[in-house]
Amino acid sequence: MTRAEPDLRHHGDAEVRADGLGLVDLAVNVRTGTPPPWLRERLAATLGELAAYPDQTAARAAVAARHGRPVDEVLLTSGAAEAFVLLARVLTPRHITVVHPQFTEPEAALRDAGHAVHRALLSPSDGFQLTAGAVPEEADLVVLGNPTNPTSVLHPADAVAALARPGRTLVVDEAFMDTVPGERESLAAARDLPGRVVVLRSLTKTWGLAGLRIGYVLGPAPLIAELGAAQPLWPVSTPALAAAEACSTPAALAEAEEAAAELALWRANLLKGLAGFPSVRVHGEPAASFVLVRLPGAAAVRERLRARGFAVRRGDTFPGLGEEWLRIAVRDEPTTARFLDALAAVLDEA
Repeated sequence: MTRAEPDLRHHGDAEVRADGLGLVDLAVNVRTGTPPPWLRERLAATLGELAAYPDQTAARAAVAARHGRPVDEVLLTSGAAEAFVLLARVLTPRHITVVHPQFTEPEAALRDAGHAVHRALLSPSDGFQLTAGAVPEEADLVVLGNPTNPTSVLHPADAVAALARPGRTLVVDEAFMDTVPGERESLAAARDLPGRVVVLRSLTKTWGLAGLRIGYVLGPAPLIAELGAAQPLWPVSTPALAAAEACSTPAALAEAEEAAAELALWRANLLKGLAGFPSVRVHGEPAASFVLVRLPGAAAVRERLRARGFAVRRGDTFPGLGEEWLRIAVRDEPTTARFLDALAAVLDEA
């Protein structure tokens, strides 16, 4: 793919799996040390239930209660990625706007379904924040992330809600919202905005369930019914349903909140270290489990970091960015210290 047309199918796991080097993973945004032991035990307990077809009743009810919504406004999916595909197949928009830089799967799914996509590019000079007029009025389908991957910017809920319009479907990817203390700025409980507001969630990041594939959609009941009708039978496995139920309990939510608070401290530590490098710049205020940086020769820096045992995420596969961008996952302070030492050595070499 050329720089003008990024590879929308590239994902951070490719940075880690390539060459089998046993790299320290700063490329994928899944919380380390997960799934926690109690969740592993809950998943293991479902092995005796695999002879029966999955029953979503309890899991849907748990997710609905967690967000204060009726059950018919919840759709469980095989990861948030399935939700993007369902939306692309079910909706019939005339003018689609995807706000970039952001996770590339929504646009890839829309293009695969034959839709033309308009890109609204947010600027690093504005800290990648939503600005007036960024989304054209004629857009009847708008997709954006909050907090946004890869920029880590958290848009104010009021600014996101202001994009809702009669006749417009607003899709908000909140896959990383549970990495934000208090989940402030979330629209997961919003049910009275104009048009159709759809919120996507994932259990992948905080709970370490990328291989299990479990996410969900929150939205108006008629649209949820349409999306559900487009799913195959039994789309979510019994272990994944158990995870959705278990991770919606008060105890699990308290654990996620504690993890988000700890993450904020780790992120501040990483940002403090990065500020010591004059050539490294962070645009905007990071709020999620990763930081986007801009630096000269980033592609070469990424390769030299690999040689020193660290994998970071290239940024040029995200529309609106280029080869001078890297995304770095937030990790504990000892891991960050080792990474910063490696980065210092690499920049000295350059």
